[in-house]
Amino acid sequence: MRSASGSNDGGGATGLRPTALVIGGARRVGAAICRELADSGCDVVFTYHTSEREAEELEAELNGARGRVVATKERLEMHEPQRLAAQIDAIVAGRASWDVLVVCASSYKPCSLAAFTAARAIADYQVNAIAPAMICQAMAPRLAESAMPGGGSIVMMGDVHAMGVTGRPRRGFVTYSMSKCAMTELALVLSRELAPRVRVNVVAPGVVAFPESGPEADEAMQARYLSRVSLGRSGTPQDAAVAVRFLALEAAYVTGQVLRVDGGEG
Repeated sequence: MRSASGSNDGGGATGLRPTALVIGGARRVGAAICRELADSGCDVVFTYHTSEREAEELEAELNGARGRVVATKERLEMHEPQRLAAQIDAIVAGRASWDVLVVCASSYKPCSLAAFTAARAIADYQVNAIAPAMICQAMAPRLAESAMPGGGSIVMMGDVHAMGVTGRPRRGFVTYSMSKCAMTELALVLSRELAPRVRVNVVAPGVVAFPESGPEADEAMQARYLSRVSLGRSGTPQDAAVAVRFLALEAAYVTGQVLRVDGGEG
């Protein structure tokens, strides 16, 4: 079993297992991240919103595979600031120490300029930028006390299509792209503000899991997309999870970076 310290114990000098909080960890890429961190020696707390069945199944899978409690699920209302503040405070207070925070949850829906409304933009900003900032604010003091080599770690899941001038913006995702780009900027700002005790990085996937419904579930559309990818195929949730594990547990001298996991599309 891999660990943050390179041994089976995890936790560096203390010999304790690192504890990770994964926001939006019940399914798809989030679930792959939870599995990867658990396999790397972490205790994992993960949140979900509506995917209660998947959350229960993942919690049972991780705990059953390890023979001890390593995973706990928590419901989180990222779209409601007042409820979010109380819920995240309760989660943070529920553990004596924290080492890793991964922000994976997001609001991802098409929105053209013609369909743009202030209400829609505010809703996307709340989930994709404001809620991550609130969660980082609550977690930062605990992460700063981490005994891991390099200190505590925050990894945010970005998007190669929403990275400002270095990204590949798409039509039809106005509010998502605006708000997701703001989250990447948040991570870069926090890499300065929380140094030297907390590292902050971004994993920016291309396609590591095509949407299960909507226009992007169309096979013809997927083929057109993949024709622009150097490796000629889509990635997998595991590809993103490995990148998260590297930045969270192994890259002790890396902060303020955006790691693209896009098969060379960019």
